[in-house]
Parts: sequence; structure tokens; C-alpha cells
Amino acid sequence: MSGATTGDAVPAGGAPAGAGAAVNGATPVEPLVDGQSAALHGPEVIPAGRTVRVTVPASSGNVGPGYDCLGLALGRYDRLTVTRTGSGLTFELTGEGSDEVPRTAEHLVIRAMRTAWRAAGLLELPGLHVVAENRIPHSRGMGSSASAIVAGVAAANALLPEELRLDANALLQICSQMEGHPDNVAPSLLGGLVISYAAEDGYRSVPVRVHGEIRPVVAVPDYEVPTRLARGLIPEAVPHRDAAANSGRAALLVHAATADPAQLFAGTADLLHQQYRAGAMAPSAALLARLRGRGLPAIISGAGPTVLVLAEDAERAALAAEEIRAFGEDPASSLDGRRVTWAVEELTVDAEGVIVETVESGELS
Repeated sequence: MSGATTGDAVPAGGAPAGAGAAVNGATPVEPLVDGQSAALHGPEVIPAGRTVRVTVPASSGNVGPGYDCLGLALGRYDRLTVTRTGSGLTFELTGEGSDEVPRTAEHLVIRAMRTAWRAAGLLELPGLHVVAENRIPHSRGMGSSASAIVAGVAAANALLPEELRLDANALLQICSQMEGHPDNVAPSLLGGLVISYAAEDGYRSVPVRVHGEIRPVVAVPDYEVPTRLARGLIPEAVPHRDAAANSGRAALLVHAATADPAQLFAGTADLLHQQYRAGAMAPSAALLARLRGRGLPAIISGAGPTVLVLAEDAERAALAAEEIRAFGEDPASSLDGRRVTWAVEELTVDAEGVIVETVESGELS
């Protein structure tokens, strides 16, 4: 998915509220996204040769005590370039998981594109050439499926003529419905730390700007934990005292992340999900305990097994990286009789979310 940057930026939201309603007298069909109806159109509304390039950040969901409601955009990116062709579907895939994902219409990016186009009234898949560069690890708790959904929906929307583009709320609803929750797709769409919740008429997400001193450090292990397995370990009910304590810590975390990083350690304490998943990712749980035992604000990223430290500043980020590397030699860093290796990287907090650019034919590489 690499290539030269170019072109005019196309906002992911594309069009004002109400875009996707009947156009040019066409007969509306039933709403395809809550609150948004569409008229039927053929694939010819997207001219052959039109190309868009999408850059979408990784994300960490379930941030600390913010189970299913707090997500953070991280500065590691998947890139997608999509060109409308005469017919057929062709792929060029490189990077993370490229040997494992399908090169058919069952690819998650294509499913996301079809969902967005259906919401806009385009029911037939046009010819496409897709170039994808995957840098977000799969099944590691860094939002790889959310980034694929966001990339596909944003690309599909930008390929549409302006009068058919879906609004920003419709994009959020589509992505959240496909992922099953908004806490990963919302930061990939919007950037920063995002607070999400379910309202009667759909999901709502509010981004907040993260304090400039905070340095995320990730420890990505060489083993996977399927999200479905990790989610299944969460109990149906938790003690009232744990729920109440978590509410206070989640509120504190938002304050710490935006205004007072010194409160990050207290603000990242969790009682709702991490302890219940520990058995499925014992090396990550051991690393988490080690880091927190040294006063570092460490959490399990998403459903794991990646460990994320929200370091208060560059000095603490360096300390976190040193501790993670040292843990690699600890007997607790083992799984099924082998030593687990950790990829350690200091990232940034992505503040922009998904970026979509139009690409002229002479600018493709």
C-alpha cells in the first residue's frame, strides 16, 4: 500500500448530513444506515481510473478501565490504494498477514467497501484494483480489523461522486456495526483519545486531544490471542464495587490523558476485563504486572496480547522500553515451553485519524 503522497485531501465524512438521499429523482429505497436513506445507482457513477489513497492508524481499544468505551489512535499505519477499473477484482497485498487473508470479495476491506456503497445506494461492486500495505499486527490488540473496515469505508466513500457521499455520522455507524463496537473504529476515524457510547439512535464518539508529553510504548509479542476468545472470557456480571471503582478510574484516565499525565498510573487501573483474560495471555499478564509493579501505567491493549504503556514523558518511555526488553529474559516470558519474543516500539498518539487523498494517474507508483 505504499506510494507517493499526493492529491487533494478528501474528508472522510465527504458530504453534509443527508447525503445519500434520493438524487435526480431516483426512487428512494429503505434506509440502509440508521437515519440515512439512499437511491439506487449503478457502478458507472464511479468513473474508471478514479483512484484514492487511504492512510489509517492503529488503535488500542478498552484503554485501561475504559472497556468498550475508550479508544486511542496510535501512530502505526496501514495504507490502501484503490483504483476503479473496467471489471474484476485484483489485489496487491504486502506486510502483516498478507499470506493469510483472502484476495477475493471476502477480504474485509472489500466487504467494508460494499457495505458503504450499499448505504449510498450502489449495490453492484465495480471493477477494482486494490494495493494494501499492512503494518498493523493482526490478532494482537492493535485494531487491525477496525483499520481494515475504516480504510475500506473511507475509500469507498471518497470514490463516490460528492453528491452521493455519506456523512461522518453514517461512516461511524457503518464501521461500528461491522466491528460490533466503536472503541477501535472511532479513534481510527477521528484520531486522539475517543470516548464512545451507545445512544438510542446509534453510536456516538467524542475525540479529545491527548497531552503532548505522553509517549505510548508497545510490546508486541510473537503470539496471537483471537479477539473472540478474549471477549468470551469476560463475565456477564461483576461486583458492584468493581464497577463503581472502574467508573472513577475511567473518569480519572480522561483527565490524566488530556491534562495531568502524572495521574496516568492511577487512571489506568482496571477491574473489569484484564484480570479475567490473564489466563489466555500469561506472558502478557506477567509483563503487565512487572511494569505496574515499577510504577509504569501499563495496560493490555484492546483484547491483547500486546502490552501498552502510556508513559508520562520521554524519560519514562525509555524506562518502559528497558523494562520490556529485560522481561524478555525472564522465565515468565514463555509460552508452551518456548521463550516469547517482544517487538518494542515507542509510538506517537495519532491526532488526525484516517486520511484520504485523491491520486492522479501520473502520481501512482
